[in-house]
Amino acid sequence: MKLLRILTNQNGISRRQAKALLAAGRVHVDGERCHDPDLDIPRFREVCVDQRIIQSAAPSYYLMLNKPSGYLSATRDDQHPTVMELIDPLLRPHVHIAGRLDRASTGLLILTSDGVWSRRLTEPAVKIPKVYRVTTAYAISPETEDRFREGIWFEYEQLRTSPASLEPLGEREVRLTIYEGRYHQVKRMFHAVGNRVTSLHRESMGGLTVDGLEPGSYRHLSAQEVSSIG
Repeated sequence: MKLLRILTNQNGISRRQAKALLAAGRVHVDGERCHDPDLDIPRFREVCVDQRIIQSAAPSYYLMLNKPSGYLSATRDDQHPTVMELIDPLLRPHVHIAGRLDRASTGLLILTSDGVWSRRLTEPAVKIPKVYRVTTAYAISPETEDRFREGIWFEYEQLRTSPASLEPLGEREVRLTIYEGRYHQVKRMFHAVGNRVTSLHRESMGGLTVDGLEPGSYRHLSAQEVSSIG
């Protein structure tokens, strides 16, 4: 919600008064003076006018999970276990999944209560790097690296993917860095060059890396890790 709306919503403050308060430096967000009426304010940030609390800060959660194979990236399912079953039941109602993985895929999954933050992490236009270890059914041709660097045309979306980079790890294995994270993007890219993904493991998103976290385990992100996404 925009800061201006928070100030005017059920607080007896008119739009003109709210803008005057902002201009005078009397509005604080998490203790910091703020002048921007269009600033997006999640529910877990505190907003004060002078010393009066207009919005109390709700608890915020940022979790990193090392997703094992066989779990759906979903809140609930009647047939398959979901990643929500791997975290504390008390946390489940408060978080959503940022950047889903297929049931067979493994690796880094982020769960958070912060919708603004998660959109920045996953929004294709922001171009935060996502790194995957990929195994394919067939040998990876020398032309694949050039095709990925040029971008792959997706007919359904009528767009070309951003340039991606490949680090060869074996005849049928690479480390792939993409900057979008569109629907089934990695599998569709390899399909476009006549190959098929047989296993997919996400190693990192931006500065967030799953190294050292056992499959099926999760932990809270540090303040530094959260701020690294902006």
